[in-house]
Amino acid sequence: MSNPLLTLANVAEDWRRRDLSEDVVWSTRRAVLDWFATTLPGCVLSPATNLAQAMGPGRGPGGAICYVDGKVGEPRTAALLNATASHIVEFDDIFKDGGYHPGSSTIAAALALSQDRQSSLEQFHRAVIAGYDVGCRVALAIQPSHYAFWHTTATVGTIGSAVASAMILNCDETAICHAIALATSFAGGHQQNLQGQGMAKALHPGHAADAGMLAGLAAANGVTGSIDSLDGAKGYAAATSNNSGNWELALEGIGAWTPISRMTIKNHGCCGHIFPALDGLKYLFAEYALSPDDIAAIHVAGYSATETMCNRPDPQTAQEARFSAQYCIAAQARLGAVRLSAFTPDKLERPDIRSFMGKVTVSEDAELSTAYPGKRMARISVRLENGREIRHFQKTRKGDPEDPLSDEELIVKFDELAGSVLHNDVLNDLRQAVLCGTTLPGAAPLAAV
Repeated sequence: MSNPLLTLANVAEDWRRRDLSEDVVWSTRRAVLDWFATTLPGCVLSPATNLAQAMGPGRGPGGAICYVDGKVGEPRTAALLNATASHIVEFDDIFKDGGYHPGSSTIAAALALSQDRQSSLEQFHRAVIAGYDVGCRVALAIQPSHYAFWHTTATVGTIGSAVASAMILNCDETAICHAIALATSFAGGHQQNLQGQGMAKALHPGHAADAGMLAGLAAANGVTGSIDSLDGAKGYAAATSNNSGNWELALEGIGAWTPISRMTIKNHGCCGHIFPALDGLKYLFAEYALSPDDIAAIHVAGYSATETMCNRPDPQTAQEARFSAQYCIAAQARLGAVRLSAFTPDKLERPDIRSFMGKVTVSEDAELSTAYPGKRMARISVRLENGREIRHFQKTRKGDPEDPLSDEELIVKFDELAGSVLHNDVLNDLRQAVLCGTTLPGAAPLAAV
């Protein structure tokens, strides 16, 4: 098989001149709107605010907008801070087959560099499409074993950001190749900082956006890397997965489909591994006209990550709660939805939510694990207070390509999330600019929150 790095560099460079179908352009506009929806509420939360304060004195001149504090300056800092903010409230997009959130770092890097270089909207869109295409295909090659120790959004995100940055910098195919190669050495972000305590997880895509842009800038100025960086015996895939990469799968369908048109747009503000349980529970509540007080016990049998990452019966922080199946199921039962408001301090301590959590148990279903990551499913068993047992097999997640959010549902999500930190006139202008505009999205000053 030909060198996958060379093939992927060609894929990216080809997006510089390929005809853009209306569907691909609209998918890109949707992805950017979703990025703003998840980024802006994160701009007022730790660790984005902490990091903005830390980076304040050292920012250089430039034209990139940092949405965290509204300052305009050099693009690497803006990309770092914006990508960090985008990952805090757990609403960022997913390429489910690769277990990867591409938008957080890729759009952050592409937008910051585009604003700084005064790129056209079309250049920005093409860079985002190319970054998604390469990054998502690399994720396909190394998953699912990569996820055992590595946070894909951090590691692959560096590569996606590098490609997007190289595109904005007008790199040719050779330079894009070297940007990818350099990015493989800059990539980092392990599972302990994803699953454990602390704030590091949100910094993963921030670092990816910054490091990826550095790779693009370096390659654009003649810095080279090894062309065997992806599939070599001691390369990226070999170092971070159980083989040198499933490149036949990753490169299948090049030119026939592009990942940005196959994205999952999150419908819940928590870890995506909990989504099948939440969607299944919503169905059962509606189908059987249930109330929370009708429930004696709920058992969720999911795929491996549902159990290993989300079986957290006693979360103490908002970040832990977003990864707790027990908390999220209890919140949906008591609140009707798992959105931003489900993770406020008063909600985290509500006695009725806390008591309901004790009714929820989680286990792994080996059959569902075998189908992961291509399929994200759950088996839900509910025992009612009257002794009756009801069961449901949830085969999809709302927001996945098989059951996508409509344009109207995406706009509702944007208005809800971005509207929590923007005045209505700013909100409306930004929505219009992203979905219908002909120039790059600009400033979006935060309201006093």
